[in-house]
Amino acid sequence: MIELSNNNIKVCINKKGAELSSFYQKNSSLEYVWQADSEIWPWHAPNLFPIVGGLVDNELHVDGNAYSLPRHGFARHSDFILIESSTTHAIFSLRYNAETLTSYPYHFEFQLIYHLQDSTLTCTYKVINLESKIIWFSLGGHPAFNVPFFPDEKYEDYFLEFNEEEVLLRHHLSAAGYFNDETSSLTLDNRKLWLKSDLFQHDALVFKQLHSREISLRSKNHAHSLTISFLDFNSLGIWAKPDASFVCIEPWLGYADRENSKVSIQEKEGIISLLPGHVFEATYSITVE
Repeated sequence: MIELSNNNIKVCINKKGAELSSFYQKNSSLEYVWQADSEIWPWHAPNLFPIVGGLVDNELHVDGNAYSLPRHGFARHSDFILIESSTTHAIFSLRYNAETLTSYPYHFEFQLIYHLQDSTLTCTYKVINLESKIIWFSLGGHPAFNVPFFPDEKYEDYFLEFNEEEVLLRHHLSAAGYFNDETSSLTLDNRKLWLKSDLFQHDALVFKQLHSREISLRSKNHAHSLTISFLDFNSLGIWAKPDASFVCIEPWLGYADRENSKVSIQEKEGIISLLPGHVFEATYSITVE
């Protein structure tokens, strides 16, 4: 476990998946990251690569060949190497290997760069194409945050506040986790989406078009808050296990497959292409107040 710390915040990052496992505010003694109760949901903040969501039959199609790849990819299950660190900065690396090549036939390096400053943690995804050809991928974050912050509060005391006025169009997922043709509108209350136990009874809320690039988790009872900024990401998933005491705020670049649709990797919705030798970066940040 790697620890970053300053006067305000202490964070812990696991080498397995380069996963943020703790975000602790010192002056309030608040732990903001879900502590991965295995009976409910055994993750903290998994990193999604080289896909986001699920593939039909768990098959990735590349150059006419099918490769078995689990939901959200293999990065969250992989052991990363710490290649650089200080008290407030850490870089984790996952390079292609014999195991990754069996499910994703590209030579790559995937880095997670964490930097702590004041009360903000920035999380940067960096993909390096080590091939002599274009590679294709998706990536995203899946951080889970404790709700409520304090034991004497209720889940329903909390809301997500968008930084722009929104007419939210939700894209629905099937029971198997694939997109279907269903959409529905979600009405905000003065830019607020109030949390409630049945909000996620039909899986994640997925928004493919958003004006907002910042969402804050707040309570009606006090001024403590957590804000995710995701300027480099064009879509968002919001999810929790029904009746669980957390909410995931997930910046994405990429999507699950459509129902009954098997397409080659370069035809997947939201897929990113990267030229030989080139580098791709995308950053989101977490700030507490």
